[in-house]
Amino acid sequence: MIVADLHVHTTRSDGTLPPEKVPEAAREADLRAVAVTDHDRLPPVDAPVVERDGVTVIAGIELRVTTGDQRLDLLGYGIDPTPALRAETERLQRDRIERARKIIDCVEDRLGVNLDLDVHPGVGRPHIAQAVADSHDHYTVQDAFDQLIGTDQPCYVARDLPTVERGRALLEEAAALIGLAHPLRYDDPDAALAHAGSLDAIEREYPYERAVDRTPVDDAIATHDLLATGGSDAHGETLGAAGLGRAGYERVCTALDAVVSGT
Repeated sequence: MIVADLHVHTTRSDGTLPPEKVPEAAREADLRAVAVTDHDRLPPVDAPVVERDGVTVIAGIELRVTTGDQRLDLLGYGIDPTPALRAETERLQRDRIERARKIIDCVEDRLGVNLDLDVHPGVGRPHIAQAVADSHDHYTVQDAFDQLIGTDQPCYVARDLPTVERGRALLEEAAALIGLAHPLRYDDPDAALAHAGSLDAIEREYPYERAVDRTPVDDAIATHDLLATGGSDAHGETLGAAGLGRAGYERVCTALDAVVSGT
């Protein structure tokens, strides 16, 4: 039984669930805890771990970084923002907005449409893809990615990302735990897992939309004595599609408590 979903997005990035509705959504999924991990945005709670309407809410972040060869996502848990992390997330949000405007301009010129999209903090390509589908009869959201805004497509614009070393250093100062998100989603999972030794955790439980062999993940967890985390990567309003059972969540709680309380 899943009791904790440690990878949840809200309207602060590219999710549809308002932050204030997270506890209600967690209760509906019979969860004890959730981690709010919006893309490159500081969490909408004022402490590393808080109780909201009977649900434990862990302040988190999903920070996109680059290794030079591929992009990775680091999950920070128990966030207590530092000035450096605050400054970097603000820079990343400015970069997101500038990038979104460039992509929108390209799409509108190419298709001859007006996307009528609010370019807000947290805007991402999923918002643009949905706007394309809403404004053009011949494009679905997936078509928009495949033909317009996906990597190497004509309207793709790269982001200015921190290096994995820089991202890890920022989170080491601000987070109780740092994990690697969805390790088997990357183009080169082995290269992604090669960074595991400098982290605290790996997201083992994840709703991959295909059969996966978790052996490399389990090997990395065992080799580096890491925590196994898990989450649904929810972008909608239904939580708990993947996550941790009681025993796994209690191990995460123990680690969080030790760092947050300074013991």
